[in-house]
Amino acid sequence: MTSLLRGGGPRSMGASLLDQVLAETLDPAYAQAAEARAAREKAAAATGRPLSPVRRRWGSLAVALTMAVAGVLAAVTYDQAAVGAQGREKVREALISDITQGAETTDALADELDRLRTQLSAARDDALTATAEGQRTLQELSDAELAAAVLPVTGPGLLVTLANAEPDADADPVGGGTEDPRGRVRDGDLQLVVNALWASGAEAVSINGQRLGPTTAIRFAGEAVLVDFRPVTNPYLVSAIGDPDTLRSRFLGSPEVGALAVISESFGLRFEFAQEDELSLPAGSSLELRSATPVSQEPAAPAPEPSPGG
Repeated sequence: MTSLLRGGGPRSMGASLLDQVLAETLDPAYAQAAEARAAREKAAAATGRPLSPVRRRWGSLAVALTMAVAGVLAAVTYDQAAVGAQGREKVREALISDITQGAETTDALADELDRLRTQLSAARDDALTATAEGQRTLQELSDAELAAAVLPVTGPGLLVTLANAEPDADADPVGGGTEDPRGRVRDGDLQLVVNALWASGAEAVSINGQRLGPTTAIRFAGEAVLVDFRPVTNPYLVSAIGDPDTLRSRFLGSPEVGALAVISESFGLRFEFAQEDELSLPAGSSLELRSATPVSQEPAAPAPEPSPGG
């Protein structure tokens, strides 16, 4: 359990309890006893009669007892805080292990799915190429799959790089620099780049190896950018396949790139592009097949006949 200091940093509850034990009196009765003793010493000094050795001895014992109890409580508090920190570390390690195991399982299932899809596509192609009608159907299907981004593609194109601004070392020379949140690449910046590439004639687009399809969404969740609900990290490499010269000229002349250039200049984002002779884009996630049926229209009920008096 943590609390926040005045400066905003985290502070453990164990540390706050320890500070309270050391800073505050163990019991209000001890404070009252100390005040009474001080009053007696003052009165004794005024009358010229010092306190008896017995009273002094009892006072010393009380002080020693108070310090001993405070030390024991401080040690117990420290031990509890240390045990709590160890428990939190074990929980964190267990969660990391679960996440790693889950990611490995997901990757294995994804590889198995790709293998089965390859086998299915090969069997389908063999069956369709046997007839002329099947060959025409296969060509139409291949064009549809390319448009739906479910096939890997390779070819020349444009590589656009977006990256967060570098930390300002002058603002914090001791801590190594602070990061301005306005200097982070956001989902809207990537959307500008992608829209400009599609409008410039790109045939296929990916972000950090995540292929974009007709239903792909680019979103910002917390501090992570999600592409098709999968996180991508800085720097962001946007690959677009198409004629490099056409892509470059249309891309630079698009209003989206002009707006992004202003953002980059204002907040220090790194915005670069380069023509590439060969780019390889993986296949995207397959679309969920859905079917629709027309809603049957029942004939409208005849209007009631007017009454004789109406």
